[in-house]
Amino acid sequence: MGNTDQSARVYLSLGSNIDREHNIRSGLQALAAAFGELAVSPVYESEAVGFSGDAFYNLVVGIDTALSVGELAAVLRDMEKDHGRVRGEKKFSSRTLDIDILTYNDLTGDIDGVQLPRDEILKHAFVLKPLVDLAPDAIHPEIGKSYRQLLEETDFSGQALWVVELEA
Repeated sequence: MGNTDQSARVYLSLGSNIDREHNIRSGLQALAAAFGELAVSPVYESEAVGFSGDAFYNLVVGIDTALSVGELAAVLRDMEKDHGRVRGEKKFSSRTLDIDILTYNDLTGDIDGVQLPRDEILKHAFVLKPLVDLAPDAIHPEIGKSYRQLLEETDFSGQALWVVELEA
């Protein structure tokens, strides 16, 4: 349980490839309403991975929260549901809004049914690159290297992504 007054630094990955500008914007508004000030990376566009579909918008958001991992996961699932996300869909499929907990302080392992840190950090440029934009010198809790170092050491040459500007 620990001290509930303690605030945890959490990094979240957001992704959408259905009405993506609206859903990313709306997702950011929902997160800001729930957690206050957000640290927001640039938005990246990348091709769909593992299936053929529209390109994704992805970004990473940093929040501070006193919620437990399980409570936070439940709040995020509700936000996804509010954006038309249907759970139980195929792993590789189109998404209205996908919000995943990447890291929660330095926690590792299965916490409240959430695997931390999320393995996508090391697998996908669209997760690691925006994480580097926000927290280049933060240390991956399992590997002990900074995210910048991990990005420099990982070959993402097969994963094209580019920064996009959302319309104001």
